[in-house]
Amino acid sequence: MNVNAVSKDFGGIRALDEVDLVVGDKEIVALIGPNGAGKTTFFNCITGIYTPTSGDVIIDPEAEGVKARRINGKKPNIVTELGMARTFQNIRLFPSMTALENVMIGTHCRTKSSIWGAISRNKTTRREEQAVIQRAYELLVLVGLDEYVNELASNIPYGKQRRLEIARALATDPFLLLLDEPAAGMNPQETKDLERLIMEIREKFDISIMLIEHDMKMVMSMSDRIYVLDYGRMIADGTPGQIAANPDVIKAYLGEDHDD
Repeated sequence: MNVNAVSKDFGGIRALDEVDLVVGDKEIVALIGPNGAGKTTFFNCITGIYTPTSGDVIIDPEAEGVKARRINGKKPNIVTELGMARTFQNIRLFPSMTALENVMIGTHCRTKSSIWGAISRNKTTRREEQAVIQRAYELLVLVGLDEYVNELASNIPYGKQRRLEIARALATDPFLLLLDEPAAGMNPQETKDLERLIMEIREKFDISIMLIEHDMKMVMSMSDRIYVLDYGRMIADGTPGQIAANPDVIKAYLGEDHDD
């Protein structure tokens, strides 16, 4: 995915200012910055929730095997069909559905059964339904939630609800998985387990992952590259080592010049 000079205005407020960003094949890329820097606004712009005021969001055919296309302005369901899936800063599950049903919903954009097939319950529809159930169960096993298969989402512990969101996103078969603060509210052990899971997902599915995260230890240990936003502008990008030593990044986080 290539993001070229994307800006987003809300009235007279510029939330994003000509942001450039690239996520390559099988990369884990982090987007960090102080609270209010525009990170979630950026996710919303590239996934169709917001339409950028200017700039382009381009799907790279070398990574996805599809024709390059400009996707800004596409509806979220279309963006998902094109292979970009996300989780949210505030968990968005269907609380009155089971864990299995929540993940099954994620497969909807990849199923082929017609309305008539659903009504008539023909052989093809039944076969596809069984495949969807099996796929959803396998994803629940992957994220460590097999014991909650038939549990309502509202009854699942908070940290595990975040894993359920990841499973549902994976069910869409994405080339790029976008995680918005996946470790929020987790204890240190849960965070370590999540880090291992994200690395496993990258290897198992050969996909790229981009995350917004405030846990800097996690970001530094697992990211291939890091981008830093501050007041809607990209102030730095590079490897974890480069970002940790960047004076502009230190200033953005500390609010003042920092000398060793």
